[in-house]
Amino acid sequence: MVRIDVRTVFKGGRATYSCLVTARRLLSTLLVVPEEDEEPPARRSRRDWVVDCSLFLLATAVGGLALADQVGRGLDGPLLVFDVIGGAALCLALWWRRRWPFGLGLASVPIVAFSSSAGLAGLIVLFTVAAYRRWQLAFLVAGLQLAVFPVYRAVQPDDDSLPPLAFFVIQTLAYAAIVAWGMFIRGRRQSARERVRHAEAQQELRLEQARNAERTRIAREMHDVLAHRISLLSLHAGALEFRPSAPPEEVARAAAVIRASAHQALEDLRAVIGVLRDGSDGEAPQPPQPTLVALPGLLEESRAAGMLLHAEIRLADMAAVPDAIGRHALRIVQEALTNARKHATSAAVDLLVEGAPGEGLTIEMRNRAPVMAAGESEIPGAGTGLVGLAERVTLSGGHLVHGLDEAGDFRLRAWLPWPK
Repeated sequence: MVRIDVRTVFKGGRATYSCLVTARRLLSTLLVVPEEDEEPPARRSRRDWVVDCSLFLLATAVGGLALADQVGRGLDGPLLVFDVIGGAALCLALWWRRRWPFGLGLASVPIVAFSSSAGLAGLIVLFTVAAYRRWQLAFLVAGLQLAVFPVYRAVQPDDDSLPPLAFFVIQTLAYAAIVAWGMFIRGRRQSARERVRHAEAQQELRLEQARNAERTRIAREMHDVLAHRISLLSLHAGALEFRPSAPPEEVARAAAVIRASAHQALEDLRAVIGVLRDGSDGEAPQPPQPTLVALPGLLEESRAAGMLLHAEIRLADMAAVPDAIGRHALRIVQEALTNARKHATSAAVDLLVEGAPGEGLTIEMRNRAPVMAAGESEIPGAGTGLVGLAERVTLSGGHLVHGLDEAGDFRLRAWLPWPK
């Protein structure tokens, strides 16, 4: 009579269950390691077709030679049928090795355990796993293929050319070399992709910097243009506020000036916003930015707003000034007049513009300091006007100085290069 110790059986079952749980966790860890796995290309390239055809023919030829060698040693019967079917199936599976490398790697384990014709195909599958999947999965497939090597030696006819231990060592070294080669190819491919991603990131950064520089330029243009117009509006509105008993004709004239200035401010805003358009939708090109030729009109606008302005233009021909220099010069005068209206409303302003080719273009403006002016405007400012002027002048290759002089006047002097 045989006695069965229930506790022993129970303990053995718990140990087996623990081993299965541990193995399942290990396999889950290998399959869910947070590391990149390469996706196969959507379509084979010409190079992929050449490589796949070559490997398929090579695996078939080497497998056929190995099978013929084993048949010469006495391989026959059902084992021969299984050997042929397994080798043919694994060689055909090489066409899908890039899409399912790890699945084919696991499927190759029972095939290489008894099929001599599947030897090279199994090595190619192992190389593909190492080249396209994580190193943990490659090591797992290599370890499983090596683990079934004793089964292969047991079912296949003996090969007395090498002792089993030496054959196993050679097989292990070959597997290690194949895995190392595949990992090297994978690492080189990842490095190339990383360089491409880095180059794309750098290109995107340069584009973003260019966009930010363009936004900054647009903001500066908007400040220069609209601040000038809005300061004129503020002066006319202030005149109406301080003279409520003015004759109707003067009130109507001031209102007309305010209306015209507001319309012009909207036109300027539309022109500045137009810079944001790339013109790719077939719209007409934006008009060119004003140059120094528009200086007389700018001065007349300021005088019409009640500004005490004395201007002296010592230029033989304002149209002869290069457009780039003239555009900067006009913006400098415009911003200087705007600052004078903001901070020294009732102070007289003296403006001097002179220059010649090869000597440069000089712009000098002088007015009483705001603390000494008879009245102070309450027009708000962003505080970036002079900063924008300094940047504009520096980018054009000139220089700008501003501040109080010995007489207590505020003086602004800019010099811009004017080539011959």
